[in-house]
Amino acid sequence: MNILLLNWRDIKNPKAGGAEIVTFEHEKAWAFKGHSVTWFTSGFPQSLAEEAIDGVKIIRKGTMVTVFFYAFLFYLQHRKQFDVVIDEIHGIPFFTPLYVSGPKITFIHEVAEEIWDYMYPFPINTVGKFLETFYLPLYKKIRLWTDAQSTIDDLVKFGFLRNNCFAIACPIKNTPLTKKPVKEKNKTFIFVSRVVRMKGIEEVIKSFGFIQKEDANAKLWIVGKGEEEYIRKLKSMAGEYHIEKNVTFFGEVSEKEKLHLMSKAHLLLHASVKEGWGLVVMEAASQWTPSVVYNVAGLKDSVKNNITGIVLEANSPSEMAKQAILLVNDKKRYSRFQTNGLSWVKSLSWEKATQQSLQLLESVARL
Repeated sequence: MNILLLNWRDIKNPKAGGAEIVTFEHEKAWAFKGHSVTWFTSGFPQSLAEEAIDGVKIIRKGTMVTVFFYAFLFYLQHRKQFDVVIDEIHGIPFFTPLYVSGPKITFIHEVAEEIWDYMYPFPINTVGKFLETFYLPLYKKIRLWTDAQSTIDDLVKFGFLRNNCFAIACPIKNTPLTKKPVKEKNKTFIFVSRVVRMKGIEEVIKSFGFIQKEDANAKLWIVGKGEEEYIRKLKSMAGEYHIEKNVTFFGEVSEKEKLHLMSKAHLLLHASVKEGWGLVVMEAASQWTPSVVYNVAGLKDSVKNNITGIVLEANSPSEMAKQAILLVNDKKRYSRFQTNGLSWVKSLSWEKATQQSLQLLESVARL
């Protein structure tokens, strides 16, 4: 097949995240199987207009705002050469139902909804949420691909047919540790993500404030990049809670260092507003580190509640702290979660996931 995927960022974009990592893993597998894969996306400073990476042809045009218009022009010029088009949605879609008459798939990681309020000021957030209620119905009759069953639940509320939506879980790329690592002497909690408000970092800091009242020697590690101004705000926040001496901001680290820190920590804390999946949760589990997470789409799929970690019944910093303390202090339960988490991670593979996505593409292309 000749496959065209439209996405606002590619794997080399400085702002690329888990969605781009997952997308690229699928594309590489398709290309390896002999299919032609074109990834049309936006440019960024010093980016090449075109390049091939692991068999995937990447074409960059415009910015993350104008790429949607350029994608439309690109498709009109080359529409006869593609067998199937994938419209990957991140807040704003490529509106392919309006101009792609041939086989197409919608790839969406989460329904944005309240994410708009966390990422953008008024009135952009209000406009964004309004547009979502307008454009999602355009995709109701198109085969839809997502990461988690909870996202399908959200889409059903918008009128999507459940049997027209397919969830393909996201495996990890790293190799799980075979032996239990040595944890830090003091109870250590870790947050790993882009350091932005919607990822729940403020909730985690508040939660750690409660944790330290119970354990003065506890540590919080914050791993990930963020805007300098926001990092300063978070450090000031830690000072207000009198926990700054026990909180370490690592910033952006290498993949190897990230996994090492995960292996040394006792628990991963995640309080995101919403996720497409919880890739860092799975990575932590591969390092024998369970997670305590907010009960939101994506996270409640990647954590098996009371089996591999804790999905909170009530999303609050105090409840997160309470459950985290109970778990790390219950050695038998903690060890069971470690073992179960490792088994959960090993049950998922990229070979299986990419086979599922390819079968979906082939079924759509035959329509």
